[in-house]
Amino acid sequence: MNATATITVVLDGTPRELPEGTTLAVLVAELGHAPGAVGTAVNGRFVARAQRDEHRLASGDAVLFFQAIVGG
Repeated sequence: MNATATITVVLDGTPRELPEGTTLAVLVAELGHAPGAVGTAVNGRFVARAQRDEHRLASGDAVLFFQAIVGG
């Protein structure tokens, strides 16, 4: 039996299991969001779009997606 290791992150307040090694960019894509459609933060720290491919999620991370608010 070849089990894939998983991690549990908290996504917008809800626990979610992911394969170990999942990047923030992969999570954004798997949830059907265009990369520029959402902002992202991990453990309360903003993660820029350009850094999502390098940001590997770890068990216990709190991930937040948010919409950019534009206006004046």
